[in-house]
Amino acid sequence: MSRRAVDAVFQGLFTLTDIRVMLRRTAPLHDLSEEDRRAVLKHLADLRQQIGILEEELL
Repeated sequence: MSRRAVDAVFQGLFTLTDIRVMLRRTAPLHDLSEEDRRAVLKHLADLRQQIGILEEELL
């Protein structure tokens, strides 16, 4: 596994942790503010980028 792939795994996990923290903060109903929704969209875009790197490096 390349260094780039390893970095993508860790960056993806950090991004998922950011989303998890937001979900814990807004529990139990997970009513997200407009700012939260924008942050989630950014996190999901970052996560897709990391997955793209993993696909390039591992497949």
